[in-house]
Amino acid sequence: MTSKDPVWITGVGAATPIGNSFTEITRNLLEGKSGVSRVSHFEVTNHPSQIAATLQSIECPKEWSEEDFYCHPKLNQIMLSAVIDALVDADYWHQRDRLRIGLVMGTAAEWILEWETGTLVHGNPLCDPAFDPPSAVLEIQQKLHLSGPATTISAACATGNFALAQARRWLQLGWVDVCLAGACDCAVTPMTLAGFGNLRALTRQNHRPQQASRPFDRDRDGFVLGEGGVIFVLEKASQARRRRARVYGELAGCGLSSDAYHLVIPSPDPTYAVSAMRAALKDAQINPNEVDYINAHGTSTPVGDVSETKAIREVFGEHASAIPVSSTKSMTGHLLTAASALEALACLSTFQEDAIPPTLNLDNPDPDCDLCHVPHTSRQQKVQIAISNSFGFGGSNSCAVFRAA
Repeated sequence: MTSKDPVWITGVGAATPIGNSFTEITRNLLEGKSGVSRVSHFEVTNHPSQIAATLQSIECPKEWSEEDFYCHPKLNQIMLSAVIDALVDADYWHQRDRLRIGLVMGTAAEWILEWETGTLVHGNPLCDPAFDPPSAVLEIQQKLHLSGPATTISAACATGNFALAQARRWLQLGWVDVCLAGACDCAVTPMTLAGFGNLRALTRQNHRPQQASRPFDRDRDGFVLGEGGVIFVLEKASQARRRRARVYGELAGCGLSSDAYHLVIPSPDPTYAVSAMRAALKDAQINPNEVDYINAHGTSTPVGDVSETKAIREVFGEHASAIPVSSTKSMTGHLLTAASALEALACLSTFQEDAIPPTLNLDNPDPDCDLCHVPHTSRQQKVQIAISNSFGFGGSNSCAVFRAA
């Protein structure tokens, strides 16, 4: 369903391996700056994969007390920073207690992080959920006095798109005046690095960190872990026009599906990814040949990249050879739960700069991934419609359509 009153994105808050603002992230994406390096905040000698895209800093918002901010765990700092910056960016910070502001936060393994930290610090304590801290989403809602509904979504790598779809629906139903939506994750930990490393899902090209993430390249051998988060402010276009808000773009359509193929292995059958993409295009009421750019899921795994290529070719047919495709995970790493939120920002950046970010390290394109790639350097091109694919562990598939507003 497409509302007669479009849903626009009017604020962005972020903490990522390549920057903490829309402007900085956009610049680094277009310059092809990699955020990948050797993990240094814990010992990785015995890990098969020893590199990741980590946060260099999490800045305390000017509107918040540093003493309170840095008392929070790292994941909560990411969330709080992104939410506050998004509200400030949209000029809603001082109005937040007078509006029904909803919050759809994508996150995963929130309490597992608490338990892992407890184990590393205290040995092997008994995990009693009764003593766990409150949900970070509930805490943010209370601290910021947000009066709209709040929920947490977890759909693996597709979570950010799921959150955007939910927020858009809340606005269309009139449940909220404004909605915060996005996703945050803090997965560069000993347990996560070891788990995905032992699954052979992560690259083992430790000797060349910034060249290790190689989506669609013949020499790819797995993804690079990343961490961070991006939160957006969404509101109806009529409201944004009335207050003369700055607009990053329209969330024009969303498509979701599930293939339930395997816990971590992408389905080699593109049927369900195709279903999500077609549903998103139908929701946005656009034809495949109107799409100007595809931000691919492009994780740099042998199976996933080929499967996504098949899906793109099935949806777009001959036009697939003409649509520029890139995977920004080659620069940012794979932020897991927060991946599609950051990639939504990458789509919005194309509207602002009339340029398409590249896929780094695409030196030897896999012939089974025969798309219109943008290798190595950004491409100047006007973009009116961009789509972002995200296909998550466990078979959660998503596609979001963004339109220049």
